[in-house]
Amino acid sequence: MEKLLTSLYEGAKTLDISISEAQTEKFCKYTELLLEWNEKMNLTAITAPEEIAVKHYLDSLTFLKYVDVPQGAKIIDVGCGAGFPSIPLMIARDDIHITMLDGTKKRLTFIDEVVKTLGLNGVTLHARAEEAGKSAKYREKFDFATARAVARLNVLSEYCIPFVKEQGSFVAMKASLNDEVDEAQGAIRLLGGKITDIKQFTLPDSSERSLVVIKKISQTPPKYPRVSAQIAKKALK
Repeated sequence: MEKLLTSLYEGAKTLDISISEAQTEKFCKYTELLLEWNEKMNLTAITAPEEIAVKHYLDSLTFLKYVDVPQGAKIIDVGCGAGFPSIPLMIARDDIHITMLDGTKKRLTFIDEVVKTLGLNGVTLHARAEEAGKSAKYREKFDFATARAVARLNVLSEYCIPFVKEQGSFVAMKASLNDEVDEAQGAIRLLGGKITDIKQFTLPDSSERSLVVIKKISQTPPKYPRVSAQIAKKALK
C-alpha cells in the first residue's frame, strides 16, 4: 500500500485536498476490498495501487474541490459501478448521504460490503436510472446527482437531471468534453437545467478531466426520462 499512500498524499497536495490518517486507513481498506473482489468480478481495469489513487480516488475527490457541497447534502450517484465517486466522497465527508444506483446487482453487493466495512453513510439502489427517475420516491429528491461516465452529456443529462430538486445541481464528471457542451445545451434547458460552471483540469498523472455543473432551475417535464431505447435511438438536442 506504500505506492497508494504516496500517490494519494502527493496528489492530494497538488489538488489542495487534505486527507486525515483515519481517512487514509479507509482508503487502504477500500483498495484491499476492491482488488480482492476484482478477482471475482469485473470492477476495474486499473489495478496498480498508485493508479487507483490518482485515477479513481483523487479524480472522485475533485467533486469536493470544485463544488460547494453543503453539510448533510443528499447525493445520488447514477451508475455507481465500483463506487466512484461515491465511496471516496463519503470517506472524505461523513456528513453527506449518498444513494448509489446501478443496474448490476453484483456490483451493489460489493458496494454494500464496502459501506458496511468502512461504516459509511450511504445506501445502494438496484434499478435502471430511467425507471428510478420516474419514481416519486427518487424524482427531484436530491441536492446533487452525479455520474462519472462515458455517455455524452446530453444523454447523461436526461438520466440524471430528473433526480435533482429545484436549485440543486447535476455534476457530470468526464474526461474531455470536445463539442458535448454545445450539443447538450438544448437538452439541458428542456430538462430544467442550466450550466453554471465548467472546470477543466489535469490530475497529477496529467490525465485531462472536466467537471460540468448544471443547476436545476425548473421542474423536469413529466415525460422525461424516456425509456433507454428511446434515449439511445434519439438523444435530446
